Amino acid sequence: MKKLFQKNSETVNLNRRSFMIGTASAGLVMAFAPAFFSGSLSAKESIAQQAFSPTIWWTMNTEGGVEVSIAKAEMGQHIGTALARIVADELECDWEKVSITYVDTHEKWGYMVTGGSWSVFQSFKPLSQAGAAGRIALIEAGAKMLGVAVDTCHAEKGYIISGDKSVSYADLVKKGEFNRTFTSEEVATLPLKPANKRHLTGLKQDFKALDIPAKTNGTAVYGIDVEVEGMLYARPVIPPTRFGSKVISVVDTAAKAIKGYKGYEILTDPSNTVEGWVVVLADNYPSAIKAVDVLKVKYKKGNAANVTESDIQKEGIRLCEQTDSGTLFVDEGNIKKTQSDAKELLESMYTTATASHYQLEPLNALAQYKDGNWIIHTGNQWQSLTLPAIAKALEVAQEKVIIRPYYLGGGFGRRLFGDWTVPAALTAKAVGKPVKLVFTRADDSLFDQSRSASVAKMTASFDKNGVFTGLEHAFAAGWPTKAMAPGFLSPGVDGKGKFDAFSASGADHWYSMNSHRARAINNELVQSTFIPGWLRSVGPGWIAWSLESFIDEVAHKQGKDPVAFRLEMLDAKGKQAGKAPESIGGAARLHNVLTKVSEKVANIKLGESEGIGFSASSGQERTMPAWIATAAHVHVNRGNGKITLKKLYIVVDAGLIVHPDGALAQLEGAALWGTSLALHESNTYQNGQVSATNFNTYLPLRMKDVPDMDIEFIQSDEFPVGLGEPGVIGIAPAIGNAVFNAVGVRLRNLPMKPDELKKGLST
Repeated sequence: MKKLFQKNSETVNLNRRSFMIGTASAGLVMAFAPAFFSGSLSAKESIAQQAFSPTIWWTMNTEGGVEVSIAKAEMGQHIGTALARIVADELECDWEKVSITYVDTHEKWGYMVTGGSWSVFQSFKPLSQAGAAGRIALIEAGAKMLGVAVDTCHAEKGYIISGDKSVSYADLVKKGEFNRTFTSEEVATLPLKPANKRHLTGLKQDFKALDIPAKTNGTAVYGIDVEVEGMLYARPVIPPTRFGSKVISVVDTAAKAIKGYKGYEILTDPSNTVEGWVVVLADNYPSAIKAVDVLKVKYKKGNAANVTESDIQKEGIRLCEQTDSGTLFVDEGNIKKTQSDAKELLESMYTTATASHYQLEPLNALAQYKDGNWIIHTGNQWQSLTLPAIAKALEVAQEKVIIRPYYLGGGFGRRLFGDWTVPAALTAKAVGKPVKLVFTRADDSLFDQSRSASVAKMTASFDKNGVFTGLEHAFAAGWPTKAMAPGFLSPGVDGKGKFDAFSASGADHWYSMNSHRARAINNELVQSTFIPGWLRSVGPGWIAWSLESFIDEVAHKQGKDPVAFRLEMLDAKGKQAGKAPESIGGAARLHNVLTKVSEKVANIKLGESEGIGFSASSGQERTMPAWIATAAHVHVNRGNGKITLKKLYIVVDAGLIVHPDGALAQLEGAALWGTSLALHESNTYQNGQVSATNFNTYLPLRMKDVPDMDIEFIQSDEFPVGLGEPGVIGIAPAIGNAVFNAVGVRLRNLPMKPDELKKGLST
């Protein structure tokens, strides 16, 4: 995690960087100068010669229109609108004249990744500074044109105003000359607006979203829509195992009878991204689908051909039972002494099943060789991770590969590492034509980077008076980062071993405890069976299930109210006080939202077999916490074991809310995703592959089961944090705790199944 943030910080940390604002043929251009900017060229000359290395920039045309370049993927989270609002607020331009454009991969944009709920959090400061620098340059130019002192001028909605005099941004760009450089020292001290002066960001603001019209009027272009002249369609044959499968023979006799069938390719991949792959080609996609269905491929299967879900869970339990397994993520106090001194220990084992992504738009990529470059048309979340794999597979220099972005029909983490682009590129190279590779839903399911099944063992210690004295948390799962980005693994707190911080975040909670140990354990059986993936809410999504459910267990064992018990431990002392800028207030802010959500439900009259449960979460990471308290109101049918989630109450402190409509949409979607994972959806591995390959067997939340939702944002001027994933985290434990309060059954496996609940009622 630390390494990842360090690398990503190169795209947002403006130390040692300069800003350049200069006149160009397109109007006014704002760019970030590289760290080695010497000043030998003026800003205007540098921009004219493209001698700059911006990460995020904007341009202003001669009509005063502002175009903000977006180096993030759009997958329904409205990120372009949010980032443009940050720029426009500081720039003081007319929002009606703002537009956005999503950029191709290029080193000038810096490290490109959209995930972890980082986009607003990481971009807020540099984009604010970029807007402020532009405002200052425009004020200086406006003062000169108006013949007044700079300190008499201010910017407002696309105008520079001094008393009764004014000049528009459009006129300044048409008639003025801009050649302004801000040194790194000046950048660091740029005057940003106080919260009460913001007019485009914050909860009270309501302006049109820039990205929604295209999604609603049919003009949005998704990866699956792209076509180029002379292309062939392709569909993959998914091998029986992710690793180690080898093609022995292919018989395409039946396929040859299909009109439009153009043959097949057996792929050899120097990047080892895909193994044992056959790709079928046709001049139309229906024919490609039909051809794969009748193709006869004989394989030598890999070693994981017989692995089952049960095998994975049993291995997780075995690993968690070991007292010295894994890597230390948290080690505070003396857990061994605490446990040896304890009069009593409470132990519980929690599990989560395999979960699939099932994004609406199946995987697809169009690969073409054009003008000496490989162009990959697709929707991808982590271009800087995907580009090297494509280049290695094609055996070309990375700068010869361009990923052209499109809207993503859902990502949820599946479109981070773009492994599906590799077979598209290899097939195009083999046939010498553009190839559009499209996965069917079943293909997509079998090639998914599933969220690994997980196991967590919780151990609480109690002294002679029955008082809680310490917690040990051991959790085992497959690690996405180890599989796809191993260079980003983090060292253990004792300097021994490494772990996947994305599969551990959440165990480093904000509760003050005398002793607390958390061990992150890799389930190697998962790693050798499939590529475990980052799925929306990542580690906290399953880690908080065990943590927040077990906190309830501990409270009840002590005879304490679960909310009061949490509030006692949310004392904001020591490291739990947080730090600037992202977690100012620390646990006190979590204490606040939990208090507020408990007040919301305090007077609800519960019916028979109904209960309300709580959770407190702070995802996505301690370094970027969105403070969220959740209360779930459930009804349990004692006859059939069905859990009905009647209503969710959520209170959120995420600092300054940049785009309120987008933030609410993110929370609503996340809450429903969390509900789906809690009560409905799961997959199982059978013979080395997932068994549910379409929506007739993979059963997410249906419309009839959608609960009512009451979501409240805390008005805050603190630094904004991400909201794409945190809303998922607290849903499952809140529901589980509500079920216990309703009928006295403690459920410890996700999803919560009626049969398990009925079994609990009968014992």
